[in-house]
Amino acid sequence: MREADEPQIRIVLLDNNTIVRAGLRMLLESEQDFAVVGEASDRDEAVAVVAREQPDVILLELDLGGCSSLEFFTELVSAARNARALVLTGVDDPEMHRRAVILGSAGVVLKKQASEVLLRAIKRVGLGEVWLDQATVAGLLSAANKAGGEDAARIGTLTKREHEIILLIGEGLRNKRIAERLFISETTVRHHLTSIFSKLSVSSRLDLVIYAYRHGLAKSPAA
Repeated sequence: MREADEPQIRIVLLDNNTIVRAGLRMLLESEQDFAVVGEASDRDEAVAVVAREQPDVILLELDLGGCSSLEFFTELVSAARNARALVLTGVDDPEMHRRAVILGSAGVVLKKQASEVLLRAIKRVGLGEVWLDQATVAGLLSAANKAGGEDAARIGTLTKREHEIILLIGEGLRNKRIAERLFISETTVRHHLTSIFSKLSVSSRLDLVIYAYRHGLAKSPAA
């Protein structure tokens, strides 16, 4: 249930299966937290509806029947200024999941998982967090470790408070909840995050989460 000061999360569905889209719409619209504002079955429709509706979350299938949504992922996300992508797929391919996250997806949910998992994932992603299971994180960390070792010098510049904030970011908490846990203001949390991003040379919350998992600054999820 959404808090009084939280608007509904506006969602666009991208799946080439009409029945799947209908089922998703029924499921999501049964929850007061969500509003389905559009749907599409192919590239052109998807980019057009996302540009028009400017949703909070794009829920997309990887396999569109002869075409992968990864082929136009950047174009799709760029069409909406503030949208975050969440993959909902029947494709059980860890490498494709890893590619989706590298391109900017905030998470991956498999269609074989329970509907409650999807609802929690959409809620978290819609509120600016990430939804990564252990298998996806493992693939990302493996690729990252091949690229280079731990950056101890950067981590050494972090303050105790910054370490605390990174740990809570890794737990999937939003700025408001972090502020409540640490008894500081949301503005202070944002200032700390700006400092953390600069010290660790990361450019997004997702980059920070992956960096934190890779270097042991946060616990890997069990989503």
